[in-house]
Amino acid sequence: MRILDRYILKSILVIFAGTVFTFAFLFILIDLFGNLQDFISRSVGFNVLVQYYVSFLPSIVVQTSTMACLISVLFTYSSLNAHNEIIAIRASGMNFWQITRPALVFAIFVSALVFLVNEEFVPQSSMVNQEIRDTQIKVSPSQKGKGKPLIHNLTFYGLKNRLFFIDTFDPNTSDLTGITIIGHDHNQNLVEKIVALKGQWTGIGWKFYNCQITSYGGALPNAPSSIRISTEKLMDIKETPKDFLRQRVDTASMNLRQLHSYIKRFSGSGALKTINNLRVDLHQKITFPLRNFIIVLIGLPFALMSVGKRKAMTFTSIAIALVIGFLYYVSDAVGLALAKGEALLPWEGAWLTPILFTFMALFIIFRNF
Repeated sequence: MRILDRYILKSILVIFAGTVFTFAFLFILIDLFGNLQDFISRSVGFNVLVQYYVSFLPSIVVQTSTMACLISVLFTYSSLNAHNEIIAIRASGMNFWQITRPALVFAIFVSALVFLVNEEFVPQSSMVNQEIRDTQIKVSPSQKGKGKPLIHNLTFYGLKNRLFFIDTFDPNTSDLTGITIIGHDHNQNLVEKIVALKGQWTGIGWKFYNCQITSYGGALPNAPSSIRISTEKLMDIKETPKDFLRQRVDTASMNLRQLHSYIKRFSGSGALKTINNLRVDLHQKITFPLRNFIIVLIGLPFALMSVGKRKAMTFTSIAIALVIGFLYYVSDAVGLALAKGEALLPWEGAWLTPILFTFMALFIIFRNF
């Protein structure tokens, strides 16, 4: 590695680490003061607080890496430009790509790191964070040690094109209360409605109590063809208690493999809108790490072209970073919204902004350098 590359890369690394640390510190500080009353009233111990905030770190790194990467790169090159070092480097015959090589390699490395953290650490840390929140922070001291809290208003799409509405689910005993299950065919026509006061997991299947099963599909559309009432009935429901618990997992906290499996499992449910949104999320998980490289690519020309007083260069680079980051996030949000609104295909909505900003960056670079 050239001496110049090491010099630039060292500056980028130091600023990047400091920026991520600052963002993490501010996040923890704001969250701590926002939840201070809950921590005190529920007698949350210091060890629990440490575990709780450590579980936030992978998500903080993933969410703040883009701006931290951009700020560190722009700050470094703006400083070089302010001290006329860029002029000296270009006078030696180096082109844009040679000058910015350390920053681009660093951005690629950060993109790979974000992808790795998002795949391997964020899902597990999110589950740990939710577990601590449910069992230690959002419960009163008298409730601690009594197992996991009840899950209320659980709604999800299941197998056989069924939509589940569960009033309460007890993860300790696997008991259900207030059960409503609506089944559709592949054309989204109502074919079955199951209502039960209570359900219990027997170890191999579900037993419902005070159950009413209404079948549809007679001569009149959406008119019941038969109604069966049972005080006890073993149900043909393939979902297990573990499947019910998985429904609480936010798709944003799933890795690619988990989300792909989730989509495949419910692809035949007939919930076309939900499946479309999940496919958008799947493509977004692929494009999300790339934003680190793309935003740096489009920001570097401005850092090398910016001129002004030396003391003003810091504020100029930060302002450029904020503007570029804001425009990228807005454009990305619009593309995802259009895809979830079915105005674009899932891959089009997720890839629209990365492709657009990449072409914009290359246009600016080849036009000015």
